[in-house]
Amino acid sequence: LQASRVEILNDGGFRSDGRRQFELRSIDIDLSQQGNADGSVVITHGLTHVLVSVFGPREAKMRSQTIHDRANINVEVSVAAFSTGDRRKRSRGDKRILEFAATIKSTFEPVIQTSLYPRSQIDIFVQVIQQDGGLLQTCINGTTLALMNAGIPMLDFVCAVNGGVHSTAPLLDLTLLEENDVPNVTIAVLPKTKKVSLVTMETRLHVDRFEEIFRLATDAGLVVHREMKAAILERSKSLMASIEPGGQRGGNTADDGMNEFD
Repeated sequence: LQASRVEILNDGGFRSDGRRQFELRSIDIDLSQQGNADGSVVITHGLTHVLVSVFGPREAKMRSQTIHDRANINVEVSVAAFSTGDRRKRSRGDKRILEFAATIKSTFEPVIQTSLYPRSQIDIFVQVIQQDGGLLQTCINGTTLALMNAGIPMLDFVCAVNGGVHSTAPLLDLTLLEENDVPNVTIAVLPKTKKVSLVTMETRLHVDRFEEIFRLATDAGLVVHREMKAAILERSKSLMASIEPGGQRGGNTADDGMNEFD
């Protein structure tokens, strides 16, 4: 077995970036308008940087994509060539990117209230600008925020965190170095009901270790939820403050249905 080139966890209990085992990276959320999207977000988890744009609900471009009793959700993922160190160009037809888009779609289909918009389409465009581990969690959290910013009704937030086990030590919110070195899992939770909407593993994780990392990642998802909810409420307040008394409110706003999540 080849020894790791990087010390994942040192004797003092610190990781290579100075965090402790269960410490999450800083999250930065920018919900300001991006282009002509109905809702968008620029989100970073540590050095992983993603832009998510949502368009719709709108009329489906192709009849084959029309579903008579609910909205069709279309997810497209693009990865900037400079987002990672290997400079390998990934096209939209890349198998890994298509799998990634399918995972996002299946995670959100049960949460978006698609039945409110029959025969329409909701487009979610995910652009990966920089990746340093936790890419799927960043894309899922960004998609939640962009959908809410577009005023699309959802049953709950979807909050994702990844985790792994180094030797017997569980770690949360892995960097790329850690992901390459330890078995890991990404878990998405619905905070209101504590239901888990996604568990995905690309590596083998011993069953004895799975329960602990599953519980830790679920709890960490609730911490991420607080950050996401605070950002949505702040955005809603700034939108409300910008509306003049007696004026008309334009466009979709993020505060639609927010009381559900209090």
